[in-house]
Amino acid sequence: MQDLERHLPAEWWRGLFNALYLKTDGDVVEDDAATAREVDLIAEAAGLESQHRILDLCCGQGRHLMELGRRGFKNLTGVDRSRYLVRLARRRAAAAGLKVTLREGDARRFRVPPEGFDRVLLLGNSFGYFEQADDDRVVLDRVLKALAPGGTLALELTDGRWLAANYEPRSWEWIDGDHLVCRERTLSADRQRLVCREVVVHAERGVIADQFYAERLYTPEAITALLRDSGFSRVRHHGAVEATSERGDLGMMARRLVLTAEAPRRPAAPPGKPPAVREVTVLMGDPRLPDNVKLGGTFNEEDLQTIQKLKDALAEVKGYSFKFWNDHSKLIGDLLSDPPAFVFNLCDEGFENDALQELHVPALLEMLKVPYTGCPPACLAVCYDKATVRAVAEDLDVPVPSQTILEHDDQAAHLPSAFPALLKPARGDGSIGITAGSVVHTPDELLAAADRIRREWPGRAILVQEFLTGPEYTVGVIGNPGVGMTVLPVLEVDYSALPEGLPKILGYESKWDPESPYWKDLKFKEADLPESTRRAMIDHTLKLFGRLDCRDYARMDFRCSADGVPRLLEVNPNPGWVWDGKFNLQASMAGYDYADLLRMILEAAVDRMEAGAEKGSVPRTASAS
Repeated sequence: MQDLERHLPAEWWRGLFNALYLKTDGDVVEDDAATAREVDLIAEAAGLESQHRILDLCCGQGRHLMELGRRGFKNLTGVDRSRYLVRLARRRAAAAGLKVTLREGDARRFRVPPEGFDRVLLLGNSFGYFEQADDDRVVLDRVLKALAPGGTLALELTDGRWLAANYEPRSWEWIDGDHLVCRERTLSADRQRLVCREVVVHAERGVIADQFYAERLYTPEAITALLRDSGFSRVRHHGAVEATSERGDLGMMARRLVLTAEAPRRPAAPPGKPPAVREVTVLMGDPRLPDNVKLGGTFNEEDLQTIQKLKDALAEVKGYSFKFWNDHSKLIGDLLSDPPAFVFNLCDEGFENDALQELHVPALLEMLKVPYTGCPPACLAVCYDKATVRAVAEDLDVPVPSQTILEHDDQAAHLPSAFPALLKPARGDGSIGITAGSVVHTPDELLAAADRIRREWPGRAILVQEFLTGPEYTVGVIGNPGVGMTVLPVLEVDYSALPEGLPKILGYESKWDPESPYWKDLKFKEADLPESTRRAMIDHTLKLFGRLDCRDYARMDFRCSADGVPRLLEVNPNPGWVWDGKFNLQASMAGYDYADLLRMILEAAVDRMEAGAEKGSVPRTASAS
């Protein structure tokens, strides 16, 4: 390939670090002896002591943390962008009986405990990935804020000067009996980065990966200057790490510099000062009013129990105080007379429990310049219309089912050429209008189902959609583009216990009718699916998240067609927050409890505002009482 740089994705690191990475780079990153030698060097250079609070930033599968844990270190935290590697690290730590806190996060934006860290480790050649050099400075700025006064950064990165002179333009190597890796490399046009293309070939299956990556090449002088410009002092060089391998091609891991730098010794906060607490007003639906989406058209005992579980979980979230507003007759007046400092918008029922007015709540908050969680009104308006979402998805090359729109006053429809088909209102949420009778197999059944939807939801267009019969999946994300995003484990709907004869759909009864077999017999499980399929759905989700202007959290549903391709079913910009909903199930699969999930949504909104991703004020704070 003549121009590798032209084909390099801006955020190549989003999808590279997976099981295949551990195989292609396993000769270095899965070598316990090499890891022990590296920890020996870092422990001496950074003066690591067992009582230190240590953050391993870009920790990967946690190899350095595990080695420290085996040596008796207790206060260990790891942060990495790769969900796959973080989950692997959690399993390995649990199997070894080691207490290590592991989180997904972006190196430019990660949570810092009030006491900070005594040492931050940035190892494994994980510095210099970003397209813009300014992002490297952002990482160092964040590390500086994370360090306690006088704390130390230990940094290991490729020796840029050496690599620029010694890289191999092309190489081939068998990494085991089945996999051949072919690599080609070149310097970028400005000669500041080394760009690599890596093609992995399976002996029987052919090409299984064709991927690009790059790293900025810092000389010892350049990285020293960058550290000092970022506010660090006492920058010291501790030689180089020379990697070894019987396979031969060590690439960017061949020779790495080791440096340490100290954070300023800032004066400590006055003793006895209470921590700041964010005041949060939780906006919810009004239990006094009818709600035509709920079974029976009103809040029932289960809804009230769900609200209490929410309050109990929020009481566990540290650093926030909560009050709850749910009287919609007073909402506008209260917002005008006493604007909240920050709103946790959980009013997915809509203003006055009218789902068509769900967007009115954030619109009110924006008019009054009140910061809030979740997506803006324009996003809600677009996502409420399934046909519009489908058009956006098609524009982004996201696969969708084939469909026809039947307007509410049409007397005839262009019937689908193939059955079965699924009918549902073109506008709505909560699976309204989708029942067992929505899956049709003949033209007569189609017309009968359309008449039912017209009667129950008058004035709404009807989607006549290809009924997909393959596995059904949900992808959930928390965070915001450019600030940091966590992808939750992909969830699969388990229809295996559903009685024979019922169509396999996740319809209205599954969410609202406890007496229905859809409620009783449907289960959910963590998806076990090919990495390529998982990656495709996540990529589709992230593209739609950005294009539709989702914020803080979202959930997107996919279902496979007969060809095995997952197609978008729905975008949920404010997904259900209930304790037994799909979003919380996904969080539990990642090791988070309900309080963790709620905290992560709050923190995503706070991080977004603090990063300047939107105009408006940052949530105010008050002294703890």
